[in-house]
Amino acid sequence: MTSTLWQPIDLGAIHLDHRLAMAPMTRARSTPKGVPTELNATYYAQRASMAVIISEGTQPSADGQGYPLTPGIYSAAQIAGWRLVSDAVHVAGGKIIIQLMHTGRIGHPLNTLHGRQPVAPSRVKPAGQMFTSVGTFEMPPPRSLTEDEIAGTVRDFRHAAAAALEAGADGVEIHAANGYLIHQFLSNNANQRTDGYGGSIENRIRFAFEVAAGVAEEIGGERTGIIISPGNPLNDILEEDVDDLYSVLLRALSPLGLAYLNVVHGGNEDLIDAIRRDWESPLLLNRRGADLETRIHDVESGLADVITVGTQTLANPDLVERIKNGSPLNEPDRTTFYGGDERGYIDYPTMEEIRYPSYQS
Repeated sequence: MTSTLWQPIDLGAIHLDHRLAMAPMTRARSTPKGVPTELNATYYAQRASMAVIISEGTQPSADGQGYPLTPGIYSAAQIAGWRLVSDAVHVAGGKIIIQLMHTGRIGHPLNTLHGRQPVAPSRVKPAGQMFTSVGTFEMPPPRSLTEDEIAGTVRDFRHAAAAALEAGADGVEIHAANGYLIHQFLSNNANQRTDGYGGSIENRIRFAFEVAAGVAEEIGGERTGIIISPGNPLNDILEEDVDDLYSVLLRALSPLGLAYLNVVHGGNEDLIDAIRRDWESPLLLNRRGADLETRIHDVESGLADVITVGTQTLANPDLVERIKNGSPLNEPDRTTFYGGDERGYIDYPTMEEIRYPSYQS
């Protein structure tokens, strides 16, 4: 009997040959203007045997950038750079989804091309520091978005989604997790608004819904996914009403016909079970920090339709082959996760290169 992990599945219009996907991981190796390069294309193409690659977080606008050397998908040069990546992945037999990530208040003016103050639902300074090219600094208080600017940000997401498909991506994933802009609107502490985007759960989910509806209208729900991280306190986020919040959010998103829902598992098994029961389209799950055996069990048990894997994919470009053959895994080098060159990026050996080192390029 074939393991569920190796059975095909469709995420809307995106066909997967199996159910082991590459999780999005910031690597900070684009140009200072957010343009992907041949180096990035090589990195992603090496991992094309994954069922689908979900790219690193990619800003939909200049205001959406929080970290240095992260890619964008709103300018002509960035579209051309992502075309290099998507073409390389497709030639290697893979699929790629570009994740659209607006970091909101998590950033610093030194990391953006225009040097502007970060934007957010409210002027609430996040705890923590941000690294820049000239040192590490406390993150400044953000500027609260006006309602007109919120509508403009929705348009930015729509434009970026269309640009991603123009660049050859198979779809996009909306980042509504991990303390970034959309998650900030959902939260109780980062969102102190008193207008139609703050206060009640229905108001706090409004921005997330408008972005998802706008992107789905722009490129089709069948090529649109969304990622959430219920209860995740990352980046100074507080959610006091997690169960009710995400129940209302997912009910609102359900009619949009999205290709999938991607969930970062925060340890609340009852909530994941409830999401599994209530969400009708495919469910992706990232049980962060868990070993591969535990993650694979999530697919075999039916808790998830697809599992996403991060650092194991980073360190093992041939992870699919290694799992199928029971081969040992390379250990990831955490000192090379962010920024740098080829080291710790495209030089992790495959099992074939370990067996036959003279054939390494």
